[in-house]
Amino acid sequence: MLHTPLEAAAKPASFDIYDEVIGQIRFKTGEIPQIDLAYNPDIKTLWLTIKPKPKPFFSLTLLTSINKVQRAIHDIWGAGRCADSPVRFLAYRGADPVFTLGGDLEFYLDCVAKNDRAAMEEYARVSKEGAIWNASSLQGAAITVATVHAKALGGGIDAARSCNVLIAERQASFCYPEVKFNHFPVTAVAVLSQHTGPLNALKILTDGDEYSAEQFAALGGLEAVVDQGQGQAWIEKYAKDSLPIHNARLTLFSAFYRQAAAAFESELNYLAQNWVDCMMRMSTVEIARLQRIVAAQNRMIARARQTPETLAG
Repeated sequence: MLHTPLEAAAKPASFDIYDEVIGQIRFKTGEIPQIDLAYNPDIKTLWLTIKPKPKPFFSLTLLTSINKVQRAIHDIWGAGRCADSPVRFLAYRGADPVFTLGGDLEFYLDCVAKNDRAAMEEYARVSKEGAIWNASSLQGAAITVATVHAKALGGGIDAARSCNVLIAERQASFCYPEVKFNHFPVTAVAVLSQHTGPLNALKILTDGDEYSAEQFAALGGLEAVVDQGQGQAWIEKYAKDSLPIHNARLTLFSAFYRQAAAAFESELNYLAQNWVDCMMRMSTVEIARLQRIVAAQNRMIARARQTPETLAG
């Protein structure tokens, strides 16, 4: 079985369990482009590394791949089989110089140009389901955790913030700029308000300002801020320390989700419908503004991906 470099780096000397876990998931999911999987049997943690292409945004392809893994863990080891599960934690991380630019703006523009409402509805559905899987601890199958190491923009934040635990490295920043082009992120109101409270969520979403990791944490957006390069180590320690009390923590996360599940999922359905309506009736001026943002994103990514040698030359 072939492994990506990230998988190989995480692979223990005795790797039968590694191959078994990764193999079962991949057999269940089929093709899962734009992500890498690695497994740490010592802390029963499946690492999901997002590797979006060609730019660090949450495309329909990336969101679908993530959903397949979420569902596979639940279907294989959930539904009362958690006590014997080799995957007690699903942990997300990024690998790009920018964690996320948010949603796939070029996809949105293409859907609007083609009047393809069905494609926009599918994007909203997959976004919504991903948030529900994470917030519900994969419906009680595993604790979900994530680390953000760099700039995070817009609705892409929600994919991480919907997890039970979210941390960030000190150099990371968070911003929901959608309001500045008369738009809003599809799942943010429901996801963000669960952690920051409605008033702070309203401020973050309506101001469109950029927050440092410390500022975002102070508003309730993060469970911890760690030094640069320490995000993975923090999650590994969290998983190790949690293993003896995993059942209690998982049950608590699941119970608190169930307490708010009906309202949370109803709100996501409402947001998804209104998001599609909002996107499909964009004016010519708003479309032009979105096109300029895409161009600006391309320039930012080109700069971020330059090596020090390239910059010096």
